[in-house]
Amino acid sequence: MNKSEILQQLRNNHSRFSKLITGLPDSDFLRSTNDKWTPGQQLEHIVKSVRPVSLALLLPNFFLRIAFGKANRPSRSYNELVTKYHAKLATGYKASAPFVPKAVVTSDRDGLAKRLQVLTNSLSEQISSYSENQLDTIILPHPLLGKLTLREMLYFTIYHAEHHEMQTLKNLENQA
Repeated sequence: MNKSEILQQLRNNHSRFSKLITGLPDSDFLRSTNDKWTPGQQLEHIVKSVRPVSLALLLPNFFLRIAFGKANRPSRSYNELVTKYHAKLATGYKASAPFVPKAVVTSDRDGLAKRLQVLTNSLSEQISSYSENQLDTIILPHPLLGKLTLREMLYFTIYHAEHHEMQTLKNLENQA
């Protein structure tokens, strides 16, 4: 995906995910199936995972290079990144503490949706200032996948919303 396609998918996936969660009746928003996160917690988890990417891109490029290095390989494709993520999940990985959502109540719904929109908009604006080359040379750390190029981190961010949307739909289906 080029930068324009990344920006479009980032906005689309997060908007679609947010609309799904905010459109749920209160009983579904709060329902957990088989000790899985509630849809509200899924939303908070996505907010917690977009935030550090957005914050990292507020830092100067030279700082990112000093802190995390420079890419020594080409970026993986979107599909390769998703495959790697699924392989890591298959090992039983669970979200690390900073990304585990707290209990969420219905009064949190609109605030979480607004925060996700603000973070997604901010991330989109920040990405706009990066070149295609920078997307493939800047490195950011991921708690499960290790060092990723900025392009790969954006692929992950795009897919992550879709992954949790699918999980939410599956959990809601299992309740019926």
